[in-house]
Amino acid sequence: MTQMVNEASAHESMMPSIKGPREEEKNQHIRSLEQTKQSTESSASATMARGLKMSSSLCTAFALVLLPFVAAAGGGCGGNGTGFDYRRALHSSLLYFEAQRSGHLPYNQRVRWRGHSGLADGLQQGVDLVGGYYDAGDNVKFGLPMAFTVTMLSWSAIEFAGEIAAAGEWRHVLEAIKWGTDYLVKAHAEPDVLWAEVGDGDTDHYCWQRPEDMTTSRRAYKVDRDNPGSDIAGETAAAMAAASIVFRRSDPHYSHLLLHHAQQLFEFGDKYRGKYDSSVAEARGYYASVSGYGDEMLWAALWLHRATGRAEYLDYAVAMADEFGGTGWAVTEFSWDVKYAGLQILAAKLLLEGRHRPEHQATLEQYKSKAEHYLCACLGKNGAAGNVNRTAGGMLYVRRWNNMQYVTNAAFLLAVHYRHLAASGSGSVLRCPDGAAHAGELLALARAQADYVLGANPAGVSYMVGYGRRFPRRVHHRAASVVSRRRDGRFVGCVQGYDHWFRRAAANPNVVVGAIVGGPDHRDRFGDRRDNYMQTEACTYNTAPMVGVFAHLHSEAAMERRKYKPGKD
Repeated sequence: MTQMVNEASAHESMMPSIKGPREEEKNQHIRSLEQTKQSTESSASATMARGLKMSSSLCTAFALVLLPFVAAAGGGCGGNGTGFDYRRALHSSLLYFEAQRSGHLPYNQRVRWRGHSGLADGLQQGVDLVGGYYDAGDNVKFGLPMAFTVTMLSWSAIEFAGEIAAAGEWRHVLEAIKWGTDYLVKAHAEPDVLWAEVGDGDTDHYCWQRPEDMTTSRRAYKVDRDNPGSDIAGETAAAMAAASIVFRRSDPHYSHLLLHHAQQLFEFGDKYRGKYDSSVAEARGYYASVSGYGDEMLWAALWLHRATGRAEYLDYAVAMADEFGGTGWAVTEFSWDVKYAGLQILAAKLLLEGRHRPEHQATLEQYKSKAEHYLCACLGKNGAAGNVNRTAGGMLYVRRWNNMQYVTNAAFLLAVHYRHLAASGSGSVLRCPDGAAHAGELLALARAQADYVLGANPAGVSYMVGYGRRFPRRVHHRAASVVSRRRDGRFVGCVQGYDHWFRRAAANPNVVVGAIVGGPDHRDRFGDRRDNYMQTEACTYNTAPMVGVFAHLHSEAAMERRKYKPGKD
């Protein structure tokens, strides 16, 4: 789950009982965002970027890192990534989403150890909420991170369509997106109603059950006119608008349906403003909207503009830029909660392409400046304005709980803006306080982060499950850690799950291929333990952005192979 949640134990005497949010982690996130906003106003957002300026040398002093992996040798330290199979990584990424499916699984389901689950979701409330994705290693369906996952999958498909198709994965990316959007359509049951969550995180965390055996609450929670949720409405609108672009050619009717829902949700979120976690208290301890709803509304407006070409949406993004923080927040992270860097890069693209009216120029320049702040911070060229920390092994580091989400999202934005710069003919140069950065530097850093994920790190471990010879075997994941019902159809209860499966030292019986776990700490240390949820839990929004990154890197590697093919000059 997110960095604001902890697992609850069924046996308080055997393991610590931790129910609800861990306030230290939640408050750290809040403080980081508040300090970023304050320092932005004084044009010096250094709070989230100081410290840990370590050397870039790999493979030093890691004898102390104890990694109880089942796999033996393999991986090793470093390299420039030339040996990585990005096509396989792309294939695995899309396979992972099938492991996260809720609902009635289709006949062509490739992850065979999963079964049907959540078939009565929404029944109590008289609405069909069957389907969608479990966010991580639990059995709850959280609407905000699910919608963000769909947005990022769709953005990957939009920006890297040719590369994904060339790798033979286009059908699978469409299926991954549609599994999410089909659910989001159901969740938007009425124009001003959006079902935001199915299941309760607190009760779910008292059980360790595979989703096929769930006995926990499946109560659903919604936002509406009286209980608004502009953030989740905006993110869901963005997801549907982006997905409508993906399906425009292959399924025009479905594309139109998604766009209709996106427009209704945007109007709903704008007319009835408020944070969804104030209306759905059950979400507050797990996916609290710390950044507020301004970023999601601007994000939605820019995606609707891209999907429709209608000036009114760009007018909105320009008019609300200051009030909603789009031109005020200079951030050093991009995530399911904080969308500013992503929307700023979308706005910068419009400027680079000259697709705007003259009166929008000044505001788009401000958006572009903030986008460059994020990118320069990742490159380490922001000077006194503050950079993103890096570990000795080269990993971008934001915070200890599920840091990989920040790594993979950064890799995606770096790769996307590289393409935008290269296509703009504007000299392909990024203006940074510590000097100009060429577009190639953005791609090089994106590749370095992708390679770190796949094993170019001091531990020689792939943090993508199922890739390479050494990867996490005790992923904090209910379905993967309990024997599949195909092998053993006997019911597994809450307490039994903790006794027989959570606490066992052996590797998970099922390999959740393509999952990207939370990853190592600021010293590149990682512990492969099921109870180490900060590092071993994987989330859908960790993997989604890497679909586009892996597709692009595979395409580049293929071009290099053709270029240097024996027999050619």
